[in-house]
Amino acid sequence: MDDIIKRVTTHKHLGNGSIILCHNGAKYTAEALDSLISGLQEKGYELVPISELIMKENYHMNVEGRQVLN
Repeated sequence: MDDIIKRVTTHKHLGNGSIILCHNGAKYTAEALDSLISGLQEKGYELVPISELIMKENYHMNVEGRQVLN
């Protein structure tokens, strides 16, 4: 479980706007969630619903899954 938390909170691509996918059927996801959230908040990250990250007006998703201004 500690490995999951460390892997996510120190990932080289972790940054503002990152989306972290947790599989609900994985063995340790539920156990790691509280510590994972705390670890991210301690690093200054704010957890928000994905709907707050997606720009709806004048944007589209490119083939890489990035939002691009129309």
